[in-house]
Amino acid sequence: MPKKIPQRTCMGCGEVKDKSGLMRIVRTAGGEIILDVKGRADGRGAYVCRDAECMKKLRKRNGLARAFSMQIQSEVYDRLEKEFADEG
Repeated sequence: MPKKIPQRTCMGCGEVKDKSGLMRIVRTAGGEIILDVKGRADGRGAYVCRDAECMKKLRKRNGLARAFSMQIQSEVYDRLEKEFADEG
């Protein structure tokens, strides 16, 4: 029986993709929003494609606010977009 590959939905485009092809964004227990490069950080996670367009859609739709049930400041999106570009 083949090993099952975990699937996650991108918060930007809404497509279901392999977990390994997505970046994870985490809300830590302290309420901080971070880019989880390794995919192992503790906290509530949301996934987005490794594509700048999906990051822009996530921001436009305010997807993180819905995923984490909290207000997200624009500075958080700015920082995530910068980290995202650096990871690229």
